[in-house]
Amino acid sequence: MQRIQDATSNTQDANTQDAGRRQFFRVGGLFAAGLAASSALAPVTSWAGTMSGSTTDDIAILNTALGLEYQAIAAYQVGAESGLLEKPVLAVAVKFQGQHKAHAQVLSSTISKLGGTPVMAKKPAEYGFPTASLKTQADVLEFAAGLEKGAASAYLGAVPQFHNKDLAKAAASIMGDETMHWAILLNALGKDPVPAAFIA
Repeated sequence: MQRIQDATSNTQDANTQDAGRRQFFRVGGLFAAGLAASSALAPVTSWAGTMSGSTTDDIAILNTALGLEYQAIAAYQVGAESGLLEKPVLAVAVKFQGQHKAHAQVLSSTISKLGGTPVMAKKPAEYGFPTASLKTQADVLEFAAGLEKGAASAYLGAVPQFHNKDLAKAAASIMGDETMHWAILLNALGKDPVPAAFIA
């Protein structure tokens, strides 16, 4: 249990020292410092209305990303309501969920600014989460880690597909956040938090 607290603390310290690569912002009382994916995406909304080119393709990619964020939000809700998480772990889960909500909010806003229609979140039951197999805290963490890895990989695939470089940069910022989530969850499970030199 102490592992996840230490991992979170170490991540926050590293983030403070590495402000040149990451931006941070305060969101309500959920967390004191988190990757500022919304800060990276916020400027996008200012020029989105005048963006030209293959906007339809970019909207489709953004909507796919938005769907993934909604899935993550629902997954962390399932974990939080499972009653399997100890208090320190629950706090981290709520923090991560808050960051996914920030991602979703800005993605949705950007899609609207581009003239698209944001996808809607599904009901938790519609995601087909393996709730019956979540018996322990480790099960919940494994479940969340798998989703975070999948999200990071999805953003990795999406970044080069954007026609607009600013959108690609913003998506890469979110990818960094998903990757940090994955690493912290792996560490909490007693696994290597950085299992490879590259994300596949």
